[in-house]
Amino acid sequence: MGNIKQRYFIELIFDGSAYHGWQIQNNAVTVQSVVDKALSTVLRQEIKTVGCGRTDTGVHAKQLFAHFDCSLVAIAKQEDIIIRSLNAVLPNDIALKRIFRVSDDFHARFSAISRSYEYYIHFEKNPFLDGLSWYLRDKPDHNKMNEAAKIMMEYHDFSCFSKTHTQVYTNNCEIYQAEWSWINEDRLLFNISANRFLRNMVRAIVGTLIEIGNGKSTIESIRSTIESKDRSEAGTSVPACGLYLSQVVYPDLIIEYESR
Repeated sequence: MGNIKQRYFIELIFDGSAYHGWQIQNNAVTVQSVVDKALSTVLRQEIKTVGCGRTDTGVHAKQLFAHFDCSLVAIAKQEDIIIRSLNAVLPNDIALKRIFRVSDDFHARFSAISRSYEYYIHFEKNPFLDGLSWYLRDKPDHNKMNEAAKIMMEYHDFSCFSKTHTQVYTNNCEIYQAEWSWINEDRLLFNISANRFLRNMVRAIVGTLIEIGNGKSTIESIRSTIESKDRSEAGTSVPACGLYLSQVVYPDLIIEYESR
């Protein structure tokens, strides 16, 4: 019985500042490589996780799920012990929140039905936000940015916001929410949710909307940008430090993260 593989999900949070994104890469330290090593050490077998998606270098996660197959069938009975053991092995910028059994066909990436990101901007120098939020000098017009974001939601092909030469079957995405809001009148937060995201998509969207908020482009220009399907027509990608994967939703597993 001990060699029978069972599938488990883990829920993680991490500060991505020190990592080259989630996905394992040659000659680079990634969150996945650190997590796989910790799991292999604690569970005493080779573990290879599959994440719910990739994050770019320097991007953070308030909620990220991954699955792995493991021959230890008693994990559920030792969940608290395993979580404590893993968190003792993991560095301080990665924390394991949960580990739980799922059906063998449940997939961290392909079973997800929506993902949400947050992007934070602050306007006064603050050492406690360094690396965790983007520091801008001038405040943009968030009303203009919200008007442009509403227009953006009328579209589905977001090729203009994607890195070029990516291996995806389609650049179509269904955006469910895209909205800017103020936090205590001195920080801006952008929330965006969709069924899927393209590589670099959120950072390119934020850069494009900021240009509209700063008056460098008009609200209606978002239409020609999207319809061009040309990355060079969109705004500059903003720094990764302000971006957080904030929520991943599954059909039978809906977990809400309460922002801190």
